[in-house]
Amino acid sequence: MELHELTALEQAEAVRRREVDPVELAEHHLRRAEARPDLGAFALLTADRALAEARAVRRRVLAADAPLPPLAGVPTAVKDLNLTAGVRTAFGSALYRDFVPTVDDDVVVALRHAGLVGLGKTSTSEFGLACYTEPAGQPPAVTPHDPGRTAGGSSGGAAAAVAAGLLPIAQGSDGAGSIRVPAACCGVVGLKPSRGRVPRGPLAGDVTGMAVIGPLARTVADAAAVLDAMVVDRPGEPWTAPPLPAGETFLDHARRRPGRLRIGRYARPPVPDTEVAPECLAAWEEASELLDRLGHEVVDVEPPFPDYAVPAVETVWAVLAHAVPVDPERVGELLPLTRWLRERGQAIPAPDFLHALQVAQTVGRAAVTAHRDCDVVLTPALAQLPPPVGWFAETGDPAADFARQKRFTPFTTGYNVTGQPAVALPVSRTASGLPVAVQLVGRPAGEGALLAVAAQLEAARPDASHRVPVP
Repeated sequence: MELHELTALEQAEAVRRREVDPVELAEHHLRRAEARPDLGAFALLTADRALAEARAVRRRVLAADAPLPPLAGVPTAVKDLNLTAGVRTAFGSALYRDFVPTVDDDVVVALRHAGLVGLGKTSTSEFGLACYTEPAGQPPAVTPHDPGRTAGGSSGGAAAAVAAGLLPIAQGSDGAGSIRVPAACCGVVGLKPSRGRVPRGPLAGDVTGMAVIGPLARTVADAAAVLDAMVVDRPGEPWTAPPLPAGETFLDHARRRPGRLRIGRYARPPVPDTEVAPECLAAWEEASELLDRLGHEVVDVEPPFPDYAVPAVETVWAVLAHAVPVDPERVGELLPLTRWLRERGQAIPAPDFLHALQVAQTVGRAAVTAHRDCDVVLTPALAQLPPPVGWFAETGDPAADFARQKRFTPFTTGYNVTGQPAVALPVSRTASGLPVAVQLVGRPAGEGALLAVAAQLEAARPDASHRVPVP
């Protein structure tokens, strides 16, 4: 078995047992990343820095005078939206191609403390605003299962890298589906944690609480282990999620049987005039049947998001397009979709933004209440299969681009509004080999039960294996 075929937990165990040299592990994944620029997975590779980190892990392994961090030596990468001190962070934009932060985001520090070795920055859409990843001046991020199709976004580079075995796990962020959408396109596990679970400091641009940070991985257990690494106490965070009981980990929960759960399911999109592709519905039905056979109570429920929530969330999203500062004299260098969203946001009066945020929050509370009798909610992850590269923007009209995005991802954004944890999980494949995923949503702060049932469903689908399906 090749090193990249090992899960993150298997790699960490091999390092701990001195069966694999951390430097060898980093070099192996760097070679794979360098050999696949066509996937558009990386905005930047930092080979020298990665090998220095791997050598530091090697010294700790050989010293054996203290316990190793849980993921010591495992390669990863940071999304190009997150600050990395001394390493370029371009936010997916040509405007920031020379920007080098002087501070790390809190999650970057947490991953380093867990022993992970950073290979670079994964590509993202400009400012993370699109559900596809086609940044200016870089190759588009594509799914390794069909390189003519999008990897999704905005964590498209991270998902492509994990799916192709360039990385065992990667960090992403999710403001409207940006972890779950690319995970579904690429056939990997994408976990959006609860609001307040992972610190977003020190300079988080989203003041609404919609955006969170989480992992992409090839197995539920790996995603849980990375979530454990990401969850650190940072005083001053505007939102916090209740911690697990002392001594428990999310990885423990992923390895437990969940017991019999009540699982509500719906497949009617909350975005008007949206049809769900037969393949997406079939995967949802298949997951429903599997969960039923696993002993859970699977019941039909009504979608919890009303039509009028959509324009309110659009208003909030347009204002959030201003989260990254832009020199007024360089606005013309932005991509058309980014300019269009910022123009919409700039035209929204502050009272209208406040009202839209109030509507969104009211809808979020009502949605959680509507499904309070369910332990987990099941939906399709996407409404369509991953479209060809360039499809969203092919008309040249940013409004049409945005409308296509809404119809592609109608099931994800609502759970950024509610703040509930949600996971995209591959359950089947099309005849041509494209992965098809479902979305599982947990109770507020309910990652434990969510990970347990996701792992159970994963184990019931052995042909939806984490083993790398591409060369």
